[in-house]
Amino acid sequence: MKRILQVLLAATILTAIPAIAQTEISFTAADILKTPRDQLLGEVAGVATNSKGDIFVFTRTGDPSVSLGGSRTFQRGGTRLYQYDATGKYVREIGKGLYGFLVAQQVRIDKDDNIWAVDASSGMVMKFDPTGSRIVMLMGRKPESIDVPQPARTSRNGGAGASQDLFDWPTDVAWDAAGNIFVADGLGANARVAKFSSVGKFIKSFGAKGAGDGQFVDTHSLAVDAAGNVYVADQGNKRISVFDNDGNFKSQITGVGGPAALCLSGGAHPYLYSSNSNPQDDIDSGGEIYRLELNGSVTGKFGHAGKAAKEFGTVNEIDCRGNALFVAEVGNYRVQKITLK
Repeated sequence: MKRILQVLLAATILTAIPAIAQTEISFTAADILKTPRDQLLGEVAGVATNSKGDIFVFTRTGDPSVSLGGSRTFQRGGTRLYQYDATGKYVREIGKGLYGFLVAQQVRIDKDDNIWAVDASSGMVMKFDPTGSRIVMLMGRKPESIDVPQPARTSRNGGAGASQDLFDWPTDVAWDAAGNIFVADGLGANARVAKFSSVGKFIKSFGAKGAGDGQFVDTHSLAVDAAGNVYVADQGNKRISVFDNDGNFKSQITGVGGPAALCLSGGAHPYLYSSNSNPQDDIDSGGEIYRLELNGSVTGKFGHAGKAAKEFGTVNEIDCRGNALFVAEVGNYRVQKITLK
């Protein structure tokens, strides 16, 4: 009898785990952006909202050009940053023709409504003031402009990168309550998170190439909670790694596919949203977005890969500042406004 009870208990536990993980969250989706007819969106790499509800869209479109000069290649164009109001009405373009705009990767809005644009190809993180009319901080260097030191461009030192703001395909930026800046670096030879003071002074790096604790294959996205813990989407290792504010490894979250986009909501009960973005070699698989407690437990998921409304094509960024979520899709050239029920 005791043996039968043990078997039944084990079966109950095994059955309960997938049931929790597979809970489907009901939701609606809408494409609310009213882009001018002559300004179609390309691959939408980033979307973010400010405290007024204005929507900022970072898209890989424009007029890219490449020219040769001596031993170097000079590139420009290919990325545009648009602003819409809360209803989706087009407002303006920010930073048109900017030197650091090559391949859009992420746009984030900080607590003071400053606009941060991360460009993977130029290796730059650019901070605009809330009006979008002035750049107030530049981090990183466009490779064509200087001789970038070897450690920042190769995996010679294990992907730890140079001890400064020289990035190799950076992917995201986040901040703690003190204003310290964290940059995910990256999708190139480096595999680290770099920490800087609020004024951009280098403090430290953590992480390197590998599959061990505290190591990364792709540092694709970041989130920082109120306690200063840093969540890193390591898509290559199919996990979210969690560190304390000094970069010490704490834990990892698995079972959410290959996370590529993270967003930490605010409020008294924050959730971590994580996208299992479609792998490049199979864009018809995955695609769902998970909602997690900060301890890593899954409270539900929604969506799947596809091209129709309420389906997702290679999600690259999620904004979860307000009651609605905004999802930037590289594969479907669009932003969807998501309302969870």
